[in-house]
Amino acid sequence: MQFRAVKGMNDILPDEVGRWQHVENTFRRTVELYGYAELRTPLLEQRELYVRSTGETSEIVEKQMFTLERGSEVLALRPEGTPSAARAYIGRSMHAQEPVTRWYYIGPMFRAEQPQRGRYRQFYQAGCELIGDGGPIVDAEMIDMLAELLRALGVTDVSACVNSLGGPASRARYRDALLAFLRPKAEALSDHAKKRLEDNPLRILDSKDPRDREAVKGAPSILDVLEPDDKAHFEGVCRALDALGTPYRVAPELVRGLDYYTRTVFELTSTMGELGSQNTLVAGGRYDNMLEELGGPKMPAIGFGMGLDRVLLASPQGPAERSPLCFIAPIGERAMLAALALARDLRRRGIRTELDGRGNSVKSMLRRADTLQARLCLLIGDTELEQGVIQLKDLRGHTQRQVPKDDAAEEVVRELAN
Repeated sequence: MQFRAVKGMNDILPDEVGRWQHVENTFRRTVELYGYAELRTPLLEQRELYVRSTGETSEIVEKQMFTLERGSEVLALRPEGTPSAARAYIGRSMHAQEPVTRWYYIGPMFRAEQPQRGRYRQFYQAGCELIGDGGPIVDAEMIDMLAELLRALGVTDVSACVNSLGGPASRARYRDALLAFLRPKAEALSDHAKKRLEDNPLRILDSKDPRDREAVKGAPSILDVLEPDDKAHFEGVCRALDALGTPYRVAPELVRGLDYYTRTVFELTSTMGELGSQNTLVAGGRYDNMLEELGGPKMPAIGFGMGLDRVLLASPQGPAERSPLCFIAPIGERAMLAALALARDLRRRGIRTELDGRGNSVKSMLRRADTLQARLCLLIGDTELEQGVIQLKDLRGHTQRQVPKDDAAEEVVRELAN
């Protein structure tokens, strides 16, 4: 039997990992400038956490969660990062420790959906959660931060869309208006939308089915039914984005697929690379009621998730160049032991070093050094040990010279500095 990776769960090999690390490091560097600190949560949570936070009628809960049972526990592999962050915030009573909490996370998420380009069953997401500030300024700041981040990753054609779902009162009014509009068109909807019509009609606005997209043309805008305080909040977000000079489009059709969103919702898209129709790179919004609904304090919050798989498809940038490699080629058992100590000395000095311990021929070891694109090669044999020297070969400059064995590490450091 030949084992393969599970469908929709991909291996990331060493020659690909450099690009991932570049995106992750750029993300960390950017969000930490805004005061965010890293949070790490378990891959497994109680299934009920997602039912209560994400919504029982959401696609994630209904169709996409990987669940497992052990005894009386029903657990789920995390399909997104926000509920885990909210659970950690409540469990550690963060509201009693600081007025505003800024966390970020990076890690794998899991959804049991049909794999396609840029959308996998195990996918990688980076995100931020800001808890404790309900004002429009932080909403705009987060959107602008993401536009800056994507530009730093070489994604230059970013489009930002923003909308407001209002609070519970605005949402209830809009639900009634949308139902009145869609009920006469019920027979024209997809089967999935027909099921959503009574329990969650806003989700129909998020449908990609051509029948549903046609049916919602001319639907009322939620912006027309916002309560005064919700409207003032959204206008504040737009004013702040204008002040920052961040390009954006008000998109009344944007609702996002998660039930916990309130007020501001947003997404950033791109047509670069090989994204195809799955062109949303980052999406997020406010979830001002979630913590209270999970048994915590009433605290405003906003967050986003960024799909790293998709960002890599859009970003033209390769990985940052790795530090130069020093390759050590020992010839004989005595040389091998001397090379072992020298390799450790070089690594202690911060030099990336690979020791060939296979006992191969000089020709074979030099071929290996070329394959690894090593900058320098140190040749050590019995003759060199007797003379107290090492051959230092510059593989880029095609030169070779002897250096004293005891000074070899310093010579390597000096050579690489030059």
